[in-house]
Amino acid sequence: MARAQGARAQMALAFETTYGTPPASGFTRMPFSSTSLGAEQPLLNSELLGYGRDPLAPIKDAVTADGDVVVPLDAEAFGFWLKAAFGAPTTTGVEAPYSHEFQSGSWTLPSMSIETGMPEVPRYAMYSGCVLDQITWQMQRSGLLTATARLVAQGETVGTTTSAGTPTALDLKRFGHFNGAITRNGTALGNVVSAEITCANNLDRIETIRSDGRIDGADPSIAALTGRIEVRFADQTLVTQAINGEACEMEFAYVLPSGESFTFAVHAVYLPRPRIEISGPQGVQATFDWQAARDSVVGRMCTATLINDIEVY
Repeated sequence: MARAQGARAQMALAFETTYGTPPASGFTRMPFSSTSLGAEQPLLNSELLGYGRDPLAPIKDAVTADGDVVVPLDAEAFGFWLKAAFGAPTTTGVEAPYSHEFQSGSWTLPSMSIETGMPEVPRYAMYSGCVLDQITWQMQRSGLLTATARLVAQGETVGTTTSAGTPTALDLKRFGHFNGAITRNGTALGNVVSAEITCANNLDRIETIRSDGRIDGADPSIAALTGRIEVRFADQTLVTQAINGEACEMEFAYVLPSGESFTFAVHAVYLPRPRIEISGPQGVQATFDWQAARDSVVGRMCTATLINDIEVY
């Protein structure tokens, strides 16, 4: 009897034309390291009396389909998650390399169908109507560079054969922490120990009454772009900005030796005034939990630019 193993798990993704309807073709094989995407339906205990001490049969409650997918930051597949987070990009270039620019502020977000497969069981679960609620990643000196995408799905359909056909394979050109750099107003920001970026669409689930217990959709509300930078306290630049209540532009970038790059520009970053603690003889560090807002000059909050060999997303 075959037993499911994560090492043999597969994931395929395709964008939907109609919300909640998986496309017949056009799936792409996606790299991932873990996923909690799934559907659950709790049971409600019976409250009825008069039938003795043994309870009556429970009642099924509404279906909830959501979860996280941990994916690598790479030069090709990560573009699908950026499209889910911000909408379709503006692509320039007549031949490779192509530049894909994703902008914040879109009123509509594309939905996806994502299939996770465990061929040894076999079990192929298709999650339709997937909308990206939040994506977050960290920058640090070492370790594996991954991002966590939080999804809200409409429902789950399980089968014994794949519905994704033969997914298109991508070249895995993975970014690493060693390829990262942070700039502030165009100048390299030094003494940074770690950084965290979180983009949230703050989805509003449309929980209407349906016979299948699913939601009608997930609409984006006011977006949020927040993060944290931890720095070695070496000068007053960031503290002065926080005290003055000014905004700066921060850019988080990764560049591969082969030319592929990912640049995430946050156009108006506001810093809180931090507590500067001296906790011992070691170096003093300061943590800034920053927030981003719409920049009046650029007209948006952030811009993500991915340069690779993919012609269109």
